[in-house]
Amino acid sequence: MERYRHLLDEALDDVTYGETTRPGEERDLAEKACAEGYDVVVAVGGDGTWSNVADRLVASGRDDVALGILPSGTGNDFGRNFGYDPGNPQVAVRVLAEGNTRPVDMGRVDTLSASEHDPGRREARHFLNLIGFGFDVAVIDAAEGARFLRGELLYKVTALQQLFRFPGIEARVDSAAGTVREHRLLMLTVSNGAYFGGGFPIAPDATVDDGRLHACLIGDAAPFKRLKLFNLAERGRHVGAAEVEIIDDRAFRLTFPVPPRFEMDGDVRQSTEPVIEVHSMPGALRVVAPRD
Repeated sequence: MERYRHLLDEALDDVTYGETTRPGEERDLAEKACAEGYDVVVAVGGDGTWSNVADRLVASGRDDVALGILPSGTGNDFGRNFGYDPGNPQVAVRVLAEGNTRPVDMGRVDTLSASEHDPGRREARHFLNLIGFGFDVAVIDAAEGARFLRGELLYKVTALQQLFRFPGIEARVDSAAGTVREHRLLMLTVSNGAYFGGGFPIAPDATVDDGRLHACLIGDAAPFKRLKLFNLAERGRHVGAAEVEIIDDRAFRLTFPVPPRFEMDGDVRQSTEPVIEVHSMPGALRVVAPRD
């Protein structure tokens, strides 16, 4: 954060800082900034931080406020849609100083759920990048217990462990257009952007302004077949595998045997219902981004 403070003070004439002291406090800071009339709210962190701030900006009802993102988190997958490199903070600050904005889509989970950081707050939530079920959540759980790894390597090592441990999930997927799939799955993701898990192009054709969500269904398989799929997914080549299907649509209904735990932009949440309703919100958010 101190490096970003130095760069921001050099690049911009007027910056107001706020710091979080607990998980999720960025939501309160974003609401306060909207209420006080700021027209750009900048979040330093990764997908979870950005998602929390973006959710509050959209919920404010203001269409004249933009989100600025400065990458310093674990995944930073939403930032990859704009070419941000977490190792190059100078570029991110330069983009912020240039002030170019563009509209991007968001997703919305209409079913009530609560973050495991704040289990008493059950709510519908917007998301920036992705929601994930099954293997995805198992990897996050395992990563929380890791002490010596960070970033992309953390995700990859814990994912390899879970390929041999995770039991799979039962799920049904109904798209708005009428496509129905019911399988035992290793993983189910619904993406707004292309990347997840520290750079895996899980939905290679997704863009953050196409007005669609992209559901990736990866069927369950034996451990070494899972390993092959994992290696293919790292390069975006999993799409042609027999166990993989991607369905794009404006909305989905996801049904599970019991109310599921799921990942929303890196934050694990507990649903109140076994049926998850999710839809795309085209152009719902303005983001400070590089010029085309």
